[in-house]
Amino acid sequence: MTNTQEPQNTNTSGALAVAKAAAGLKLYDTASHAVSSFTPIKPGQVGIYVCGATVQSSPHIGHIRAAVAFDVVRRWFERLGYKVTFVRNVTDIDDKILDKAAAAGQQWWERAYIYEREFTEAYSKLGVEPPTYEPRATGHMIDMIDLIKKIIDNGHAYVVRDADGNPTGNVYFDVASWPHYGELTHQKQTAVSDAASEVTDAMGPSVDNAGNDKYNPVDPADMSPDKHDPRDFALWKAPKDSDPLDARWNTPFGTGRPGWHIECSAMSHRYLKDMFDIHGGGLDLRFPHHENEMAQTRAAGYDSAARWMHSAWVTAKGEKMSKSLGNGLSVPAVLAEHSAWVVRYALGSVQYRSMLEWSDQTLAEAQSAYDRVANFIERAGAAVGEQPSREEIMAISADALPADFVAAMNDDINVSGASAAIFTAIRSGNTLLSKLADRADSDVAKAEVREALVNVRAMLDTLGLDPLAEPWVSDGAAGGAAGAGADSAEHDALDKLVSEQLAERAEARKAKDFARADAIRDALGAAGIAIEDDPQGSTWSLK
Repeated sequence: MTNTQEPQNTNTSGALAVAKAAAGLKLYDTASHAVSSFTPIKPGQVGIYVCGATVQSSPHIGHIRAAVAFDVVRRWFERLGYKVTFVRNVTDIDDKILDKAAAAGQQWWERAYIYEREFTEAYSKLGVEPPTYEPRATGHMIDMIDLIKKIIDNGHAYVVRDADGNPTGNVYFDVASWPHYGELTHQKQTAVSDAASEVTDAMGPSVDNAGNDKYNPVDPADMSPDKHDPRDFALWKAPKDSDPLDARWNTPFGTGRPGWHIECSAMSHRYLKDMFDIHGGGLDLRFPHHENEMAQTRAAGYDSAARWMHSAWVTAKGEKMSKSLGNGLSVPAVLAEHSAWVVRYALGSVQYRSMLEWSDQTLAEAQSAYDRVANFIERAGAAVGEQPSREEIMAISADALPADFVAAMNDDINVSGASAAIFTAIRSGNTLLSKLADRADSDVAKAEVREALVNVRAMLDTLGLDPLAEPWVSDGAAGGAAGAGADSAEHDALDKLVSEQLAERAEARKAKDFARADAIRDALGAAGIAIEDDPQGSTWSLK
């Protein structure tokens, strides 16, 4: 067995020079509990590792919220002109995968691959950019074994042996040997929580005592009586009797498979080398996963991430959305009732550290936002006679975007403020459109409308929401926003029906039958159609 070929970075997102706006970027760090200025380790480059899915079953909205949140973080770095290396792993071997595959009569690797593809499809449908690298845990066993050897050699892990002195396959991290344990979540090496850990507990789950947690069930391997300390955790695990033979690997410390935490340490080091800029993931991973990951990486002699960022949960009636709690909404089920653009907007509608309450109202607000966005983009494109190309939109530097949008994104990726800036620009653009026919300097007026259109689409693109980008165009989510060239049968049919009503209204006005004209206008208005009258005639748009 060999590892994958040494990676070659093919990311081309650094084509632009780093924007001046980058100097103002501030991000929260879980370890310091503070927002601070971001300075890249390597000038012009950013390395990000985000914990991906454990592919045991279908993705739900709670899973995808983290993916969307860090996709927006990545896109802002790219808009600032950084060259981004983005790594998102796949956990394709795990107790749940093995147990659920056996119960379903599947091979474990078959089940993992089926659901890995479902996650990939969900990411794609919701406009999440593909990672630079997406390594699987099973492809990096040698990396993990080598890392465990280093931790053992450095005196921070121990091999459990049987009565004859033979290794059993169980290897545990020796928490007592590592005085820095607890620095990420501000927990001391004690079974009693202190004031600092109580603060972090309020932000998310943290299990620093012997109790279980409904969000972080204890790994059976971590309950072993062979541990020296209750807080020690598994680096390598002896197989269960029920584990298939092809889910076991031979090592100097016995046959078994990796503990949950070791894979991310091995893969982040493999693809991003020593200290990298950002390690991300969902808030529920903060403890124990990321605390343990930080400890074992540093205990092996490597630097850990310079900054840790965690996205908050999606909640339903105040409770974390989770399969284990029975309140998860599968991505296919949600997309069957709502467009992918609307779902992505809803998932990214609040700042990544804020809990997101999932409800019909959340989705209704997202649909309303889409209608306003599409309406402006369609009307503006028609007014200037074209839609700016995707190449033009993607080339817009952060320095060229409205100041209120830049300030919001630089404020720890405050997407709520950024969205407000977008709709401020749309209101201004609509005002320009309403006055366009009265402007004598029509070329200048059209240029102003075009500038507003470019700004709106570039801001939306930074959030992954430009309706004229993929995947929205191919999926039909762009609707009328694509303008005259849109291949939308629904839009064409609606345009024909409304145009007939406008023609009838024009005849009524010509005949001075104003009651009839007003009745047609009111009926269209009640159906959600806005009418604009000007000397050249009447035009319509969705409200």
